[in-house]
Amino acid sequence: FILIRDSQTKTKVKKSFEEEKNRSVNQVDDSKKEKYTSLKLEGILESDVNICITYDPTRFGPFVIGRSSIPETGIYSVCCAVQNLWLAARSEEIGVGWVSILSNDTLKQALELPDHIIPIAYLCLGHVEEFAEKPDLEAVKWLPRLELKDVVYFERWGQTQNMPNWSQIHELIRANLDYAFK
Repeated sequence: FILIRDSQTKTKVKKSFEEEKNRSVNQVDDSKKEKYTSLKLEGILESDVNICITYDPTRFGPFVIGRSSIPETGIYSVCCAVQNLWLAARSEEIGVGWVSILSNDTLKQALELPDHIIPIAYLCLGHVEEFAEKPDLEAVKWLPRLELKDVVYFERWGQTQNMPNWSQIHELIRANLDYAFK
């Protein structure tokens, strides 16, 4: 976790954001380009603190339990740490934004990261005027929110037949938890 308050460093990162956003606009459908360029997708300079969260695949040596079969679990663990930080910040009424339109090469240079260190998340933290009821991209109708029925399957991919309802699933989990802790 690299805490960043220095305005020169933030300015380098902001410049990378602008360059990457300008480059990515060419990938956006013409009908959405104006909306895309109008979106507020970062708060690098405005936020109180920026945090770059990294992953070191060499930490603890070549063998780490859980990484031998799925090497990406180290990165997944870092993502869980990001979510935990986000939830903790929210409970303290601190806003968090994940800036994903950046060059990792620029981050490595600006933050003097060793070659083997991988930047995973660049977050902007600070006090906000209010917390929106819906995520910004949902509110501006960039993409619709998917319903659980569209992303939860039962027993195998795509299986929606004979799927228990949510109260039945809750009962299954609860019954097994009660049994496990007896």
